[in-house]
Amino acid sequence: MLTRSLKIGIVCPYGWDTPGGVQNHVRDLAEYLIEAGHDISVLAPVIDESKIPSYVTSAGKPIAIPYNGAVARVLFGPIAFARVRQWIAQGNFDLLHLHEPAIPSISLLACWAAEGPMVGTFHAAAKRQKAIFAIGPILEPVIEKLSARIAVSEAARATLTEHLETDAVVIPNGIYADRYRDGIPQAQWQGNTLGFIGRFEEPRKGLSILVDALPIISRFAPDVRVFVAGPGEQKDVIESIDPQLRSRFTFLGRISEQEKANFLASISIYVAPNTGGESFGIILAEALAGGATVVASDIPAFDSLLNHGEFGELFESESSTDLAKRVIDLLRDDDRRISLGKEGKIHAQQFDWKVVADQIFSIYEMSLVGGEKVRLASDNRSWSRFIGRDHRGDE
Repeated sequence: MLTRSLKIGIVCPYGWDTPGGVQNHVRDLAEYLIEAGHDISVLAPVIDESKIPSYVTSAGKPIAIPYNGAVARVLFGPIAFARVRQWIAQGNFDLLHLHEPAIPSISLLACWAAEGPMVGTFHAAAKRQKAIFAIGPILEPVIEKLSARIAVSEAARATLTEHLETDAVVIPNGIYADRYRDGIPQAQWQGNTLGFIGRFEEPRKGLSILVDALPIISRFAPDVRVFVAGPGEQKDVIESIDPQLRSRFTFLGRISEQEKANFLASISIYVAPNTGGESFGIILAEALAGGATVVASDIPAFDSLLNHGEFGELFESESSTDLAKRVIDLLRDDDRRISLGKEGKIHAQQFDWKVVADQIFSIYEMSLVGGEKVRLASDNRSWSRFIGRDHRGDE
């Protein structure tokens, strides 16, 4: 645990206004560090600056690009580079913590622009991507500037090793386990109920697999109901559901953190049918912490988080038939379902911020051994030429 107060700059590569695992991780980490007495500044792309907390500085408005099976809102280019440099120059930081510094956004720009203690956290778990290999010669010297590298899971570590031939310490994403442990069961979500939370319009989140499994599940559990929470347009999803089963689905829209805790404490089974693109699964850890019994696809990140099925039921990814079988078995076996929920709740404590932050602090301490502070890099000409602007003489 760090015993002295530090000034830490944290860079979030994705649009602050858009819900996402990386954004949530950066927000929770920043607020935990502030609570611990550190001076924190977060730099992020922002659409609406009127709604950001005081510790966030806007680097400009993001643009949407397809990435890792979803749409990422990132920020790149000479104007963004200038803003990043200004933030670094004025920050007087002891350390920078850069999230996803290998994708084309402001974490990469910050790594180019700065020298001194820098920690990089890698969140993505993705198959071999031509785009990353194409700019590998540019990324490699940037990644080498990092004092330490963190991967949020073994899947993220494998991605980093495969793409950039470097390694990282695995430290999981953090959650506020107590927040979900104390959820209050709500009658409207209890019974033979299945829950799903996420951006359900994204195919990789797998809601269509749950939709396809419901006709089988409903034959054996005629009173089963499905509650879907999260942002998205419902119309297309509703039209894909068997008309006779549409009444079983309820779309809740976005829910608050307290509502999420109550939701997870109420449902019989939390279903995570994701098909890929996940490196950890924060919502899975939250569901476990809330006491929900989890049924998840056997993608590597979920398999690892659930310890190969010890703390939740795994089904064959993209198989609605196997999903249906696992759900039916658990709905029929109260003892096993309740036991899995209790064991999962205990397992989730290792992801609590009190535990995870100590591990991150140890990386910070290792990175600060030399005693130097963060400063602007003495020569940015090669990077400046790459993004279309030369910064010689603008110190």
